[in-house]
Amino acid sequence: MDVTPSPSGLIHRSATITRVAENHWHALDDDMVVGRGHTRNRPDGRLFVSIDAWHDATFDRIAEAMVADLPAPLYTVVDDADVDLTASWLRAGFRVRRREWEYSVPTDPLFTGLGTVRPPSDVTIVPAGQADGVLLRELDRAIRDEVEADVGWHSMPAEVIATPGGDTIGDGSKYAVAAGPHGYLGLIRVVTVIRPRIGLVAVRAGERRRGIARALLAHALETLHDAGHAAAWAEVQESNRAASALFKGIGARPMGSNLELVR
Repeated sequence: MDVTPSPSGLIHRSATITRVAENHWHALDDDMVVGRGHTRNRPDGRLFVSIDAWHDATFDRIAEAMVADLPAPLYTVVDDADVDLTASWLRAGFRVRRREWEYSVPTDPLFTGLGTVRPPSDVTIVPAGQADGVLLRELDRAIRDEVEADVGWHSMPAEVIATPGGDTIGDGSKYAVAAGPHGYLGLIRVVTVIRPRIGLVAVRAGERRRGIARALLAHALETLHDAGHAAAWAEVQESNRAASALFKGIGARPMGSNLELVR
């Protein structure tokens, strides 16, 4: 962080907090910026906040101002290992909502054991970019409805950007799907920017426990391996035991965890 510490190393409760833009706050001490606050609207409509400050008192003042200015609920994400930052948010009235583990997932079938995995005999894997757009969107809506009726879509780690028209798929070329005799049964979403990220693996409720998710994962990882990627990344909510077991079963290693907090 590039804020300037005070010469004395002490920040007083008299520091001035100013909202300098719609999503940006400054803490000033003797005309020096000693802390900053930011907000960001996620595609799912939730408002996330962040604060950079040298001292607890400054953090508390910025948090106080932001909470007063912004509508609830507010969310933030912190590294699970950063106990000091977590304590700061708890002081500001936030509570832990969930923990999400980040996994490094090998792509080599020699490590994953997925080289011989095939979908059920009545299921075909349609590679990314080849799925029918209409059927893909129908599958996405059906899966979202099923998840929402069960644990709630907010529990899913994937952040799927919706277009102004409400399209949650966006770029269909990122999705491979499992096709059955009467329609699409499951999907996997892989985004490669700096590193490949498995953003979502989902199967229709009535088609689970048939090995479809495992077959989709085998297909996606083999594709990444052939493209020269040694590993992919995935985030799994701690309470999602099925997803955790799926990734651990193919040799994925937990690399750390994040806490999502809410006020």
